[in-house]
Amino acid sequence: MRLVRFDLYRYRLAFSRPLTLGGITVHHREGLLLKLSGEDGSEGWGETAPLPGFSVESQDEAASQLRWLAASMIGREIKEALVGPYGELGRELDRIAPAPSVRFGFELAVWNLFAVSSGRTLSEMVTSSPRTVVPVNGLLMGSPADVLEEARRMSEAGYSCIKLKVGARTVAEDVVLVRALGEELGEGISLRLDANRAWGYEEAKEFAVGTAGVLFEYVEEPLADPALLPELVREFDMPVALDESLVGMEPEKVQESFAVAFVLKPTLLGGISQTLRVAGMAHRLGVTPVISSAYESGVGTAALVALAAGISDRPVPAGLDPYRAIAEDVLERPLKLPAPAVDVRETADASRTIDVRRLEKL
Repeated sequence: MRLVRFDLYRYRLAFSRPLTLGGITVHHREGLLLKLSGEDGSEGWGETAPLPGFSVESQDEAASQLRWLAASMIGREIKEALVGPYGELGRELDRIAPAPSVRFGFELAVWNLFAVSSGRTLSEMVTSSPRTVVPVNGLLMGSPADVLEEARRMSEAGYSCIKLKVGARTVAEDVVLVRALGEELGEGISLRLDANRAWGYEEAKEFAVGTAGVLFEYVEEPLADPALLPELVREFDMPVALDESLVGMEPEKVQESFAVAFVLKPTLLGGISQTLRVAGMAHRLGVTPVISSAYESGVGTAALVALAAGISDRPVPAGLDPYRAIAEDVLERPLKLPAPAVDVRETADASRTIDVRRLEKL
C-alpha cells in the first residue's frame, strides 16, 4: 500500500480553565493534525502539538516540518519494515532530526496508517499481546483543601494511583500536604509527586527530611540542577523519576540509572520510536517506564493509551489525566476520561472519529 496524499489541519481547543505551563499562562490548546491517505483508502492521523513553556519549536515551524516530511513520503510504500522502534522510518528520522513534537505527530500518522491498512490497532503494533485496560493516575491541583477533597473523590471512584504537583508552595506547606495525603490515602493507593525542577538542593533536603516515613512512589524531577540528583538519592534514599532529563538522551549509551521511573512524554521526548527505545532501556535497567501526557487532544492521548498498553507486562498507571483540562476535543466521540482506567480497544476506535468541522485546513 502506497501513500498517495496528505492533509494538514490546525486546531484550537479551549482549556476548562487557564493553565500555567512552564511559566506561561495559556487559555487554549493549539496543535496540528496530519492525515495521511493510502491508495487503498486507509487513513492515518497524527498529532503535533508543541507544548508552551516546554517545546522549543513554534507551531509554524512544526507545520513547515510536517509538510516537508509528508511530501517526501508521497508514493512510498507503507510496509512493516518502516515502523517499529528500529524500523526504517525511525532510523531516517534520527538522521533528519525533526522537532520532537513533529516527529511524534508524523510517526503517529504513519504508524496509524499502517495499522489501519493491516487491520491492527496501534497497541498491537507495539506488542503482540497488549493490555486490554490501562490504569490512569489522577492529577491533583489547587489549594490544600481542594487537593484533599479531590483525593477523596478519586479514592472513592477507584483510582489506584494519584499524582500531586509540588514545588509551587513553600516546602513546609508541601510537607504538610503530602503528610495529610499519605494519611488520607493509606496503603491502597500509590502516591506520585512532581516538582518540575522547582527546588534547590537544600529545599529538596528539607522536603526529604519532612516527609520521612510517608509512602510515595517517587518524586519527579525534584531539583533545578539535575546533575545533583544522584547525590540526593544517595543521601536521603529518595525515590526519584526522570522526565525533562530524558530529552536528548541516547538510550543505547545509558548503562545505569539512579531513578526508579522514567516519565515518557512522546511530544517532548521525540516520537513513538524514541519513546519505545527509552522504554526498552528502562526495562533493561530495572526502571519503570510511565507514559504521560503533554496536554494532547484525543488523537495524541489515544496514542499514549496504546503505548501504555504495550510497553509493560504489568499495569503501570499512565499520566492521562491532563486530557480533562481541555474543555472540548477534535473527536466526535471524546475519550472516556477522566476515569480510573481506560479500555484500549474502545479508545482506539474513538480516536478515528475526527470531526474535520472543528479543524482549520492549512
